[in-house]
Amino acid sequence: MFERNLSPLSMFGAYARDFSPQYLFDGQTCEDFEKWKTAALPRVLKTLGEFPPSAPVNPELVVEWQHDGLKKQRWYIDVAKNISATLQINFPGNLKSGKKYPAILCCHGHGEFGKDPVMGNDEVPGVKNDIQTFNYNYGHEMAKAGFITFAIDWIGFGERNDSKKPNFRNQDRGRDWCNIYYLQATMLGMTSLSINVAHAKAATGFVCTLPEVNAEKLGVMGLSGGGTMSLWISLCDDRIKATEIIGYSDLWRAFLFRDVYCCGMQVAPGLFRLVELPELQGLLAPRPLLIDIGIHDQCFKIDTAMACFKRLQKIYDAAGATDKLELDLANTAHAWCNHKSKKFFGKYLG
Repeated sequence: MFERNLSPLSMFGAYARDFSPQYLFDGQTCEDFEKWKTAALPRVLKTLGEFPPSAPVNPELVVEWQHDGLKKQRWYIDVAKNISATLQINFPGNLKSGKKYPAILCCHGHGEFGKDPVMGNDEVPGVKNDIQTFNYNYGHEMAKAGFITFAIDWIGFGERNDSKKPNFRNQDRGRDWCNIYYLQATMLGMTSLSINVAHAKAATGFVCTLPEVNAEKLGVMGLSGGGTMSLWISLCDDRIKATEIIGYSDLWRAFLFRDVYCCGMQVAPGLFRLVELPELQGLLAPRPLLIDIGIHDQCFKIDTAMACFKRLQKIYDAAGATDKLELDLANTAHAWCNHKSKKFFGKYLG
C-alpha cells in the first residue's frame, strides 16, 4: 500500500518528468535550425485549433482625452463574429503632422483590471497599486517614449470579464474564467489562445489603418499572461517585427506540472508533446526578441527561468541570430524590468 500513489497531481508530475517533447532542439547550425523550425512550427500552430470566424471591425470612437502629456483614445471594435472589445490607443504628445510612428501592442496579464494598468489609467480605483507592484504601465511609458501603443482586454479580463459590469454573469461559481473558456473553446475545436490571438490580430489590423501608424513597424510586449500572448501573437502574425516577453520564461515541467501555476489562457492540447517553452520561444528566431527575467520572481523561479533562457540562446545561436536575442535580468520580482525596452524597440522599429 505504501508504494501505491493515489495522487493524480503526482501522476502528472511523473509523466512530465519522464516525457521528452518531440521537437526539443539539439542542433548547432543554421541548417539544423531551419530544418527544425520547418518541421516544428506548423505542428505547434496546429495545437491552437481553429480560429473564430472573423467579422468587419466596425470601429466606433467613444472618447479622446489628454493624460500626462499623451493623447488617449477609447474605441469599440468587433474583433470576431459575436464579440467586441474595447480598444485603447495611446499617442505620444508631440505627434508631427504627416509622420507615421511605430506601434506596439501592449498585452496585459492576469489581474482584475485587464488593460487599464498597462495603459496607465491610474484614475481607476486599485490600478495604481497594480502599476506599482508590477511596474505595469508599459503601454503608458512606451507612448511617452515616442511609440503609439494599443491594447484590448483578453476574454475574461477587464471589461470582458463576465462577472463584472457590464456583463454581471455569475456562472463562474468562484472558478477562473480562463479555465471555463478553455473548456468551452476546446469543445468547439478552438482554444482560448486562438480566440485571443484572433482578437489581437483584428485590433492590430484596425490600428494599422490609422494615418499616424507605420504598419511596417509593429512590435508586441507583455507581462506574465501578457508574455504568453506576446509570444503566440508573434508566432501567428508576421507583421510583428520585434517582441518583448516579460516574466514568462520557465520550463513547463516546472511551473505547470510541479508548481501548478498555469491556466487555460496559456495552453493548447498536445503542446508539451511537441516542445518545451524555450523551443516555443525559439521558433521566433531570427526575429528580434527581448526577454525580461526578475531575479526574485515568485511566479517563475529564477533557476528554471535561466535554464529556459540558456536553451533559447542555443537556438538563436544556431539560427545565426545571436545579436537579435537580448536579456534584461533585473533585481526585481514579477515585473517589467524596463532597462532595455525603449532602446530595443527603438533599434528594431525606429
